[in-house]
Amino acid sequence: MFRNTTCHPFVALSLPVCLAACGYGDSRAAHQAQLSMIGMTANDLQACAGPPDGRVALNAHTSLFHYVYKPGASGSFSISPLNLATLSYGGSGISCAVTIRLVDDRVTEVHYAGDDDRMVGTDGVCAAVVRGCIRQPEATMRRVDGGLFGPISAFSPPPVPPQPADAVYNPQPLATAPRQPAKP
Repeated sequence: MFRNTTCHPFVALSLPVCLAACGYGDSRAAHQAQLSMIGMTANDLQACAGPPDGRVALNAHTSLFHYVYKPGASGSFSISPLNLATLSYGGSGISCAVTIRLVDDRVTEVHYAGDDDRMVGTDGVCAAVVRGCIRQPEATMRRVDGGLFGPISAFSPPPVPPQPADAVYNPQPLATAPRQPAKP
């Protein structure tokens, strides 16, 4: 009449493997970077993430570093039977653009954009850009503790820290802001 409600050991052991395969760990790593990289120097940032693909100087104190990542296969596919509708099985995202704001050569915020979500978690594709910083933290990075469930979430990014006034104010329009050419 009553079923045994205990979880089978195989099911209990396979859950972490399933979550890892679906991007849960990558999503948490990307969100951890958004907290731990705050305060990091520009030199340490480039040492662990590499030179940026592009740079924009907003004013004398503030600049933006821009990184672009486009992995190869995403593990998804789409079919369109008789061209009536498209059925998609979504693997993970296909690109990530990381924008890092630096004020006086210190990281003040990290943003992710693009089709960067994994099957489980958000922003997981972006972990590849900041993975070197997470795996081998630089001396100027913040330590983020919290264990398995906090303060890092795989499903939502942490709040953006408040920015100093000179980091958000640009006396010249963006169209005329000096741009540094990207390295070939």
